[in-house]
Amino acid sequence: MNEKNIFIVRTGEVALKGMNKPYFERMLLDRVKSALKELGEVGRGKDLDITRNEGLIFVRASKNIDPDRIVNAAVRVFGVASVSKAVEAESSLDAIGAEAVEYMNRLIQEKGVKTFKVEAKRADKTFPVKSPEIGRIIGAKVLIGCKVLKVDVHDPDVLLKVDLRHDRTYIYDSKVNGLGGLPLGTNGKGMILLSGGIDSPVAAWMMAKRGMMLEAVHFHSYPYTSERAREKVIELAGLVAAYTGKFRMHIINLLPIQEEIVKNCPEEETTIHVRRFMMMIAERLAMANGCQALITGEDLGQVASQTAEALVVTDNSVTMPVFRPLIGMDKIEIMDRAMEIGTYEKSIEPYEDCCTVFLPKHPATKPKLDRILESESRLDVEGLVERAVGSGETVIITPGRLPEM
Repeated sequence: MNEKNIFIVRTGEVALKGMNKPYFERMLLDRVKSALKELGEVGRGKDLDITRNEGLIFVRASKNIDPDRIVNAAVRVFGVASVSKAVEAESSLDAIGAEAVEYMNRLIQEKGVKTFKVEAKRADKTFPVKSPEIGRIIGAKVLIGCKVLKVDVHDPDVLLKVDLRHDRTYIYDSKVNGLGGLPLGTNGKGMILLSGGIDSPVAAWMMAKRGMMLEAVHFHSYPYTSERAREKVIELAGLVAAYTGKFRMHIINLLPIQEEIVKNCPEEETTIHVRRFMMMIAERLAMANGCQALITGEDLGQVASQTAEALVVTDNSVTMPVFRPLIGMDKIEIMDRAMEIGTYEKSIEPYEDCCTVFLPKHPATKPKLDRILESESRLDVEGLVERAVGSGETVIITPGRLPEM
């Protein structure tokens, strides 16, 4: 019966969506198909047949596709709680027992297992035998068919799972945890201010995990920042795209604005003014590209521009909501998350970014909005923003290669 490799893809938070659950499941199905299409042709009768049934997604794959590649791709899809490689049988005790015996004999040969326990779940409540009895019956069949095995209900080598459903029963022994969250595209679109540092890629990843599609803007100060620094950010964005799929990134030279700020505003206010212009430019791009919010990698108190007072002054420059998913995290937590998602090593490569250009010796940590607005009035704000947006470059970010999970 098992001419193809079978994988059970489970939803997490999606299962709690009530009346909207079918919509989220369809979106997740589309995302799983998109994540696996590079491994083979997707469709009924093709290399990969991917279907949704009873709250689960089933992947039936040609045996010439590496199962580990399928699992590794599926668990990186936001909304996936776990994935199991399984075998299927007709939903009769004899058929389930025969398949379970074959499954366990294979594990004996491959892994040398000696003990087991059967745990059964009866999703089909019309089936005449209840779950505990199913487990006992299948366990007895395995003992008869696999003479070397013994039952160990406390610490078995293999916990054999039997998931009995209306038309088929699925047998498996392990789960690979997924990322959870919500499928991409179920929560609008945000514009991430992406630097070459540790924080902003993590912020982008966290918002994508909540179902938000991404577009990005990156600021540089060429020639004070190098072409290699620009390439680093594109590569870093590619690591984020490994989770989100391709997206657009707008690349803006901030140097003309920085030079005007240095000439016309107090030195200690430089960082705040630069940050306000970044936000204004990001908002202009966001509105032009269908985004509902801005996203930043700021966390409270990390640097001078991220004090509570500074964030209030920064937010005053835009009308669009600003999402800061890292706001309550400390640096160690952010670094740990960056390592988990595979962006840390690229982030710490030592290339300069625009925030280090014209950095004041004593930046204002508690700026006053009225003073900032008075200084800003000396600048042609609208003209500077318009020229920056108009002279920007847009690149398509494609998924980069992440380490195996």
